[in-house]
Amino acid sequence: MPADARLFTAEELEKFPEDDYRYELVEGRVVRMSPVGFQHGHTVVRLTILLGAYVQNMALGAVVTEVGFKLASNPDTVRGPDLAFIRQARLPAQDLRGFWEGPPDLAIEVLSPDDRATEIRAKVEQYLERGVLAVVVVDPHDQTITIQRRSAPLVTLTASDDRLDLDDVVPGFSCSVGEIFG
Repeated sequence: MPADARLFTAEELEKFPEDDYRYELVEGRVVRMSPVGFQHGHTVVRLTILLGAYVQNMALGAVVTEVGFKLASNPDTVRGPDLAFIRQARLPAQDLRGFWEGPPDLAIEVLSPDDRATEIRAKVEQYLERGVLAVVVVDPHDQTITIQRRSAPLVTLTASDDRLDLDDVVPGFSCSVGEIFG
């Protein structure tokens, strides 16, 4: 990025025009993301149904898709995971406008064919550094899931009968990998 390039704020990002792209803000730099493909969208919906129904039935908090989470200020960083969970105790009593201030408890990223491994690793590290308890990266193409938690080894799930266990973040939640990719 050129030294004289203008940095944007979260408030400016909120006012970006509606178009066919999604945007994130990384240390003040606007990052444009392409619309997602069918496989990506289908996987996000399956996860939303599985996790969302469980969280709603158990009254554990909120599951949201593509919400902007302001993770840092001056320069601002706003990330929009494909799916996120926020514990009930952290939800405000009133409706929020704009981006969520702070991290979600759980961030789920579903890979697209154009995602670069280095960018995904940087995003996962940033989530964890900013307070996300667990980050799940789902690869629909390879049908793998990786889970990273702060100060814990990376866990990779590959078989359809492996279980995605998020009990430490979403009490009691687990599902088979087959339910996600089935």
